[in-house]
Amino acid sequence: MKTHISKVVSACFYQLRKIHQVRRVVGQDITQQLVSAFVLSRLGYCNSLLSGLPRSTIQPLQRVMNAAARVVMALSTRDHVKPALKQLHWLRISYKLCLLMHYIHTGQAPQYLSNCVSTISSSGNRYRLRSCDTADYILPRTCTKFGKHGFHYSGPAAWNTLPSNLQDFTDTNVFKKRLKTVLFDRAY
Repeated sequence: MKTHISKVVSACFYQLRKIHQVRRVVGQDITQQLVSAFVLSRLGYCNSLLSGLPRSTIQPLQRVMNAAARVVMALSTRDHVKPALKQLHWLRISYKLCLLMHYIHTGQAPQYLSNCVSTISSSGNRYRLRSCDTADYILPRTCTKFGKHGFHYSGPAAWNTLPSNLQDFTDTNVFKKRLKTVLFDRAY
């Protein structure tokens, strides 16, 4: 994954340099759209595959997000970027994982994704446990750390950390808004 991340990072920084050159001419709104189209789309593509990777491996992607926020908000390198990220509402990998799990939970996901995970209540030997009444999913056992990077493990792990009242929403638009609120409260 390190080679993939380094190629994505170099392509994103190239686009950011080009956008930075025209930033004064086009203004903040257009700059934000350009960054979203040329940079964030590359960061968001298949980013759920990167879940569970060590922080040192994902750190270059965070540097790209920080640089993109600086370009959009016209910040210098000495300015703190966290308020800008909060204002721009840019989220991380866990948002996409939780959204995929919501689609599975509400029956809107493709069958091949639904077959990857199973609820605790569907497990035959857990019918007497209190956890059977929750909307949590089973975390499968893995023999290696690499096994925790797969969707069958990282999706349920992200979903199970959500509050139970958030897991109960069936309307996707309401779920997205509440999910953003929960993830922003955790991140900032």
